[in-house]
Amino acid sequence: MQIKPSASIRQNYNDISALCKTTGEPVYLTKNGEGDLVVMDIEAFTRREKMLKLREELLSVEEDRLAGRTGMAPDELDGYLDGIIEEVEHGKDASI
Repeated sequence: MQIKPSASIRQNYNDISALCKTTGEPVYLTKNGEGDLVVMDIEAFTRREKMLKLREELLSVEEDRLAGRTGMAPDELDGYLDGIIEEVEHGKDASI
């Protein structure tokens, strides 16, 4: 985890941008010693959003299963989830 003072975004934008891109991690900016903002590379953000969406879908499917609701057959679900995981891992734009 990288922590920088908020003034560094104005003074060292290119350095912070490069740090975000090379590490793939967010940079936490502080103001007066307190957390203020989080900055991250757009590709890392997109990957994170896709993973969150996938987790939401998996939770929904699990809730349906526990409630006894039926949906896809296991083989269909397996193929669907494999496709989503493949897209997330390879950073492809896909509607999840």
